[in-house]
Amino acid sequence: MKEGITPFGERLAGVFATLGQLCVGIDPHDYLLDAWGLPRSAAGVREFGLRVVDAAAGRVGILKPQAAFFELYGAAGFSALEEVLTAARAAGLLVIADAKRGDIGTSAAAYGRAWLEPGSALESDAVTLTAYAGVGSLTPVFELAERAGKGAFVLSATSNPESFVLQTARASVGGESVSVAGLVAGEVSTFNRSAAHGHDRAPAAVGNIGLVLGATKNLTDYGIDRDALAASPSTPVLAPGFGFQGATFAEVRPVFGALTPSTVVAVARSVLSAGPSGLAAGIQSQAIELGDALAASR
Repeated sequence: MKEGITPFGERLAGVFATLGQLCVGIDPHDYLLDAWGLPRSAAGVREFGLRVVDAAAGRVGILKPQAAFFELYGAAGFSALEEVLTAARAAGLLVIADAKRGDIGTSAAAYGRAWLEPGSALESDAVTLTAYAGVGSLTPVFELAERAGKGAFVLSATSNPESFVLQTARASVGGESVSVAGLVAGEVSTFNRSAAHGHDRAPAAVGNIGLVLGATKNLTDYGIDRDALAASPSTPVLAPGFGFQGATFAEVRPVFGALTPSTVVAVARSVLSAGPSGLAAGIQSQAIELGDALAASR
């Protein structure tokens, strides 16, 4: 890592300390565009995204734009996303691009450059990744993240009900039976520990490469060892599933256990449904509610 660059995990911990752990998604579903009085177009998703940025700034520290809703409109949609990402980072918000990219070799490296390289049109602070080709296939992205002070979140135990059979399937690794979700989690944790000892600065409390773990899941069922993942440096978690998918803030600590202090609590439709006039108040209310829930469960 270049001198003067602050690692993503350290920046994430700083956001948690100052503005809390709530993350607001930018998910311009068709029905939300309609409800907000915006067109179903690149111009509509651009306006939607910029309004969320304005409402979130100073109330929370993290935004998660869902790339699919911008990609829907082709080149114009990507241009709109570029503007939203730029505005969010200019407002001092930590941006997790929910792009779920993944590939092998130079293709994986190109995805990393697209979303994490400083100066890229789509530059974000972190990106979501899929590891179906193996966690090792994502090494070029991880290494770029380490060099550039960026982060990534790899899908492990996702919040959708269809995930169970695939993610709990078991394989023999080193003579031990592990689930697919547990294998992904373990390899990400191993990378974080290796990277933490690979540079001169003192290891951060939170690693730079994290996992997507759904809040609607019993993580033990998925073979996730929360205590092992929380060992220094703690593996950061991006946790979808709150609000419309059923999880509540009171469940954060019971679900994530020792990982709670490094968990990004993601909401989207539960605040976006308030509409542009109620958005800022909704974000503020949920940020306070989450803070109170975490304090009460200590």
